Amino acid sequence: MPVVREVVDGVFELSLAVVNVHLVVTDDGLVLVDTGLPRQAPVIERALRGVRRSLGEVRAILLTHHHPDHAGSAADLRARTGATLVAHAAEAFHVAGSEQAPEPAGRLRGFLFRRLGKVPPTKVDKLVGDGAEPVPGFTALHTPGHTRGHLSFLLDRAGGVLFAGDAATVRDGRVTGPPVVADPERAAASLARLAGCDFEHAVFGHGKPISGRAAARFREATD
Repeated sequence: MPVVREVVDGVFELSLAVVNVHLVVTDDGLVLVDTGLPRQAPVIERALRGVRRSLGEVRAILLTHHHPDHAGSAADLRARTGATLVAHAAEAFHVAGSEQAPEPAGRLRGFLFRRLGKVPPTKVDKLVGDGAEPVPGFTALHTPGHTRGHLSFLLDRAGGVLFAGDAATVRDGRVTGPPVVADPERAAASLARLAGCDFEHAVFGHGKPISGRAAARFREATD
């Protein structure tokens, strides 16, 4: 059973061993940010029951990027919920199982797929770019570097909640860049861009959340 914590009111983190999935309660239903590894939909379903929610309430799934630990259960959850699947166009090729638009770090991608499992393909329903509002209250931020089309999301709640995905992580209590980098120059620029945003809280694909003065912690990482 995953560890579930409420980061701020209505924002839950589901820690699924190697990755975090996030659940946001909105007036229009539930929003999932990322989907974990392949075959983890039943685990996520049980976690939702633990907070008295159900898969049937999920209205949107926001993908930060296509790697197996983040998009692995996207196809299954999209089929089970009927939710709108949202991603950047540069990630949608991979989510759909296409060989188009290969990542610069081909060896990294191959390693991830061998180690974590291939992502079952599915259609991305809604393509969004930088500054788009995929769901009311959320703003998409294009933060490439870890992958070409990586998105972070900023939620207008509780002073701002950043869903950093793998654009940043936390190690020993300090914010750092992506756990693995395909394009170091763009990854550094994306981290600096996030450091210039205004938010109180931050959650990550890997690492513990930061509650309070989170943007300041990002700025420390780029000084």
